[in-house]
Parts: sequence; structure tokens; C-alpha cells
Amino acid sequence: MSIQAYILIQTEVGKASSVANAIKSIPGVSLAEGVTGPYDVIMRAESPSMEDFGRAILSKVQAVPGITRTLTCPVTN
Repeated sequence: MSIQAYILIQTEVGKASSVANAIKSIPGVSLAEGVTGPYDVIMRAESPSMEDFGRAILSKVQAVPGITRTLTCPVTN
């Protein structure tokens, strides 16, 4: 069973577009878009396991310049 999650991202001022574009190139990411509200970018990603999700996706997302905070929301269905 694969793991799917939305990740809500806060960025430095003016960095939402560059962060979304950088995240789109990470394997396993199916969506990365700028949004308005308390978060600046929302993304959706999928991986074969939670361990792979953390190692292959989350670690790469958190290394993108301009990100100040993330909130991971696993899909439950």
C-alpha cells in the first residue's frame, strides 16, 4: 500500500513561486501550487512506504531554499 500526503508549506516572503517550481521536480510529487492563506504552497506526493516518503520526498522538500515551515497531512483513505 502506498503512502499519500499533502504537505502545506510556509515560505519566505516572495519565494512561493520558486519553491513550488523546485518541488515539482522532486520524484513522487504529483502537485505543487501556490495558494493564499496561512500557507504559501500546497503539494501532494506519493511513495511506496512511510520510510521512503520521509527519505525520498520529505528530506528533499525540506532542503528547498526559501521554506520556513512544513506540515505533513497523510491521506487516510
